[in-house]
Amino acid sequence: MVRTRERKWLRRFGKLLFLLYIVFLFWFLLFSDWYGRGGEMREYHYNLELFREIRRFWTYREQLGFLAFANLAGNVLIFVPFGFFMPMASRSWNRSFFLTVFYSFGISFFVEVFQLLTKVGSFDVDDMLLNTAGGLCGYILFALCNVIRRSYVEERKGQRQRKKKSKR
Repeated sequence: MVRTRERKWLRRFGKLLFLLYIVFLFWFLLFSDWYGRGGEMREYHYNLELFREIRRFWTYREQLGFLAFANLAGNVLIFVPFGFFMPMASRSWNRSFFLTVFYSFGISFFVEVFQLLTKVGSFDVDDMLLNTAGGLCGYILFALCNVIRRSYVEERKGQRQRKKKSKR
């Protein structure tokens, strides 16, 4: 009974964190003034060639300095929480690796299309790749934490059983 309440509380907490993260994600990606999203651009730029912008950032990394790293790593890191919280907040049938990657790509695609239509930010297939990779990394982190949690629960269960046997 106590374990069930703990699990329900943990699931609710995960859902709350996931909801807060989604609100932050959409605000940051669509409405934040960071990275020149303050208004409509005069000349709109987009990238439909995979690895084009990644190569450009890598080629000019010396001139761009931290900005090159911030752009590439930022696109991955912004989706790591999504890949972690989505399976945490989902029912067990909806915790799959494939669904997490699919939804990571889907949200990234939605954001990029929104940027294309509103001409705020820029449509970039490299961003979709990096965002999806971030969701994948988050899922891997979730899976590792889940394995650690389960082994801890099993260990505690074994200790309780050994304690019961020793009392007999």
